[in-house]
Amino acid sequence: MHYSKVKSAVLAGLKVLEIDVEADINSRAIVQDWEIVGLGDTAVKESRKRVMSAIKNSGFDVPRGKITVNLAPSDVKKEGTLLDLPIAVAILMASGKIHQSEGWMLIGELGLDGMLRRINGALPIMLEKPKRMRAAVPLANAVELSLINIPKVYAVDTLVNVVKLIEGKGNFSEVKRTALKVNVEYDVDFSEVRGQEHAKRALEIAAAGFHNLVMKGPPGAGKTMLSRRFPTIMPPMTESEIVESTKIYSAAGMLDGTPITVRPFRAPHHSASTASIVGGGNRAKPGEVTLAHNGVLFMDELPEFRRDVLEALRQPLEDGVITISRVRETNTYPARFLLIAAQNPCPCGWAGSNDGVHHCTCSVAEIARYNKRISGPISDRIDVFVDVPKVDYDRYTSMKPAESSKKVRNRVMKAVEIQIKRANKLNGKLTSKEVRKFCLLGEREESFFKNASKKLGLSGRTMEKTLKVSRTIADLANEEKISLSHIAEALQYRKKEEIFI
Repeated sequence: MHYSKVKSAVLAGLKVLEIDVEADINSRAIVQDWEIVGLGDTAVKESRKRVMSAIKNSGFDVPRGKITVNLAPSDVKKEGTLLDLPIAVAILMASGKIHQSEGWMLIGELGLDGMLRRINGALPIMLEKPKRMRAAVPLANAVELSLINIPKVYAVDTLVNVVKLIEGKGNFSEVKRTALKVNVEYDVDFSEVRGQEHAKRALEIAAAGFHNLVMKGPPGAGKTMLSRRFPTIMPPMTESEIVESTKIYSAAGMLDGTPITVRPFRAPHHSASTASIVGGGNRAKPGEVTLAHNGVLFMDELPEFRRDVLEALRQPLEDGVITISRVRETNTYPARFLLIAAQNPCPCGWAGSNDGVHHCTCSVAEIARYNKRISGPISDRIDVFVDVPKVDYDRYTSMKPAESSKKVRNRVMKAVEIQIKRANKLNGKLTSKEVRKFCLLGEREESFFKNASKKLGLSGRTMEKTLKVSRTIADLANEEKISLSHIAEALQYRKKEEIFI
């Protein structure tokens, strides 16, 4: 036999593309030659050196003659090292060392000694594997694959054992789903933050309803400290969220071999490019908004981010997805994150300071220009705005012991349970139709909210967000109906430029 075909797969974004790895050996050729065709990247083309060494060091004879490997379909770009294993098996089949591989899907990187190494994207690829097919993957990917029950998947350590597995020799067990043990521990705690009770309350509301939040205050007030402790009060990840996030990090090559069981917290620098935040590049790779899926995207010094970066956040903040279009391909990635942002009140940071030491040096025009960097459409997508004032010495030293993250998280989880039971989603994700259904107001509350909306000049989107926040405040209080106090508190979390009488 001089021709063979082996099934494999590659990732294009998070989409799985089945690949036919074909091998042809011309044993009559005088010159020993190797060629891989089919739009493989540098890592794919370099696989011939790894594959040949792996075949030789696994005890197999290296085929003589001209070897041609084709990766079909040939008009689709292939990248990564996961095609090493199918290429090696296809060559061994074409040279008669293996007699059949029908019904198998193979992915894996080979070491020069024939050992299989962990690859990126094993979980998303196996999730899309046809049920009828059996698959061989590197043993190092077994932990992430044990998150869910995927039948007929075998984790193998060497090329020799892959050959035995395909030929039905030896005893190999399928990868079995294992019980997921989530024991989340944090190095930081909410109780470490002294004062800032109003900001803590706003963060609790944001965590309970998945509401986007912006904190404004002078340097050293505790904005970053609060933000980095925010994940400690969020509800634990569900199993489906763990699978989603692990799938993303596996495809992005950022998985250390264990599942993502702690909500992601991404904090890009304000100098980051649009491509790094929302995704992009030649291959339309996922960006920070996708890596923050099911978790938190923290943007410190929000007005310092480039205008095009901030405007690119519109789609993910509204739809929970980001679409990246390039000449060769278009990829849509999940991007359902909670935005926590922090900013100074002005360029120097001391506008409104009354401590007698720091004085603002910015002009009125500079302050206005600084705050206008966050456009109206972006502000409309923020649910909660909160001021974080500087804590003076007397207040700092006289503070009572603050609540622990665990205590706050327990209240958040109870509110989340109420929302899931009522609408099967959190309040921050309610659609316009669902807001009208689940955020009903009584006659007094309706009149109050109507007058407030007119005087504040709230947009339709802002009114909906205020109602969502009101609903979350009521849920935290375990109250079925939204009351005047709930609406009044929600209105406090609008921008202070919107003056309420």
